[in-house]
Amino acid sequence: MASVGLLYVGAVLILNGLMLLGRVDARAAAPLNFFVGALQVITPTYLIITSGGDPDTILGASGLYLFGFTYLYVGWNLLGDLDGTGLGWFSAFVAASALVFAGLNFGRQDDPAFGVIWLYWAVLWGLFFVVLGLKKEEWTRFTGLVAVVAGVFTAAVPAFMLLTGIWDDYLTESAIALAVICLASLAFYPRLRVAEPAEARAPAPELRERR
Repeated sequence: MASVGLLYVGAVLILNGLMLLGRVDARAAAPLNFFVGALQVITPTYLIITSGGDPDTILGASGLYLFGFTYLYVGWNLLGDLDGTGLGWFSAFVAASALVFAGLNFGRQDDPAFGVIWLYWAVLWGLFFVVLGLKKEEWTRFTGLVAVVAGVFTAAVPAFMLLTGIWDDYLTESAIALAVICLASLAFYPRLRVAEPAEARAPAPELRERR
């Protein structure tokens, strides 16, 4: 069930990344954020209720709320034309939590591939904090690229591998491939960090101070 949710996390990350890159209107991205946010709240709640108190199941489900609340928060900000500072600081909490989940996957869960994935998610949510919480809008386009890469390689592709039952057969290979892809994406930072001229782009409403 969590694998199904991961697939749609990929979709919403790609959409939000395209929004930050100026390819999708901000308000047009709101509905999918609400749909996936709701899914990522309902899914872990169901998993916890039916876990029979199993601590590993509860631990795995707990991380899904981080994403569910993020996407609901994004959708609310987009439709309400709200300042994104609160979402930015919540993203800092998500980034820190992602580091913990990364450590747990490398150690307790013995899943290095998802350890790499959680590290990349920590980077992405850290960038959300920089753009929204600290109002560093010059990082917006780079953050959009990282979100698209995360949507494809840390969500959609692993989801299909999990759904087809081949994930456990390629944990080491997946960890190496993901590490290479994720590190390569960060190399675009110098090129994308410089903000486009104001007349050339229209920042998403939640990325600006309301004036």
